[in-house]
Amino acid sequence: MTEAQHRQHVAPADPAAPRGPQGYRAGLLAVAAGVAVSYAFNALVPTVSALTVAVAVGIAARNFALISERALESARLATKTLLRTGVVLLGLQLALSEIVKLDPGVLAVVFTTVTITFAGTMWIGRALGVSHGTTLLVATGFSICGASAAAAMNAVSDSDEDDLATAVALVTLFGSAAIVAFPLLQGPLGLTDISFGVWSGASVHEVAQVVATASAAGSAALAVATVVKLTRVVLLAPIIAGYSVLQRRRTPEVVGTKRPPLVPLFVIGFVAMVGVRSTGAVPVSVLDLAHTATTLLLAGALFGLGTAVHLPSLVRTGGRAAVLGLASTLVAAGTSLVGIWLVM
Repeated sequence: MTEAQHRQHVAPADPAAPRGPQGYRAGLLAVAAGVAVSYAFNALVPTVSALTVAVAVGIAARNFALISERALESARLATKTLLRTGVVLLGLQLALSEIVKLDPGVLAVVFTTVTITFAGTMWIGRALGVSHGTTLLVATGFSICGASAAAAMNAVSDSDEDDLATAVALVTLFGSAAIVAFPLLQGPLGLTDISFGVWSGASVHEVAQVVATASAAGSAALAVATVVKLTRVVLLAPIIAGYSVLQRRRTPEVVGTKRPPLVPLFVIGFVAMVGVRSTGAVPVSVLDLAHTATTLLLAGALFGLGTAVHLPSLVRTGGRAAVLGLASTLVAAGTSLVGIWLVM
């Protein structure tokens, strides 16, 4: 299937869909319901993030006609604003002071793993014949921070909702496998609790999956895994900004057309929030509130994106993408493991 054909399966915006207050109200209610279901499921199964569930709920809402077309259409209209605001607030979770405390060797492992995983996944995706959109989102999600990273890249690229749904499904599948497999490998690989924490933080996809994986080795492993994982999240900004600059260079200047921004405004906001958090002046209560708001906003955005996914086309294109997800996971795990053996 060509990429052009692949995109035909995404539901187009309905020009006849209501745009009045009632239409928007229906969409907001649908988003709120989707987020509520996502939170409830995450409370029951903490290893599955609310963001992952939100995509699944959105897909179900569209493909099983659980809510009206009016609600679906207006929910999609809110997606971009929710996503970009959520990514900006995500910056408040990251303090540079915590990152600089890491050993330089560990930092080198993180940067090398992210770089090789992203570049390697892009190369493997092309070799497998996976669409560029899916490959790009898998590369971003697997190298940085799962669903939220994939969704952020989706906002600045020409990938579509089917691409995002595939990437999130793969994050869930292989991240869940890591929760089971990594602790079983700690002993055979000769990893101490600290080095196991570094390995988990540098190669497992979602934050919730990192926490679940590292917890098996105790509190020391969990502490270092969390900091290592957040270091990967910091790299979300340069990855997206770099892609945006590349797209701008590839887009010719044509009168009357809009070129991609040099650096997306929400990426600048993300960096600014990292700076604010790094001052140490933000009260813990505000940080807790921002963390909850971030999850709500991103879950709402991913629900909206999920409502545009057509399941039959997703199933038809899933085989090669699954191989890509496995290969990307092995690249991340293998690169970080070799780095740990070299520096720790």
